[in-house]
Amino acid sequence: MSLDHATAEAFLERFAVALQTFDGDAWVDLFTDDAEFREDPFEPPLVGRNALRAYLLRTAELQERVDFTAERHWVVDPTILVAWHGSYVARQNRVTVRLAGFMTLEMHDGRIARLRQWVRRREGTAE
Repeated sequence: MSLDHATAEAFLERFAVALQTFDGDAWVDLFTDDAEFREDPFEPPLVGRNALRAYLLRTAELQERVDFTAERHWVVDPTILVAWHGSYVARQNRVTVRLAGFMTLEMHDGRIARLRQWVRRREGTAE
């Protein structure tokens, strides 16, 4: 399957919806069975769909009102490069956290085989 800009944009829309709605089935369907997910590129990865589902479930416990927007993306087949921003409200203390990041999605057969992201977090005040 050839990866082009429009295909990548549609994929990123699916990624955003799964993340924002905490849809575990849609989330793991974005990844290969043995996918590597690095929230910090210098830390060991989460590996496999079970680890990715657990990550999303834990995120749902900690966050609400999640927003994710892919600002720009570039395609160098088989990789999608994404500049993004987002936010969420921390359930524990009601603080809004704003995020800005960059991620690389190495694709295989239409799914993410490796995801690496770099994130800058900025905490606001409690609601």
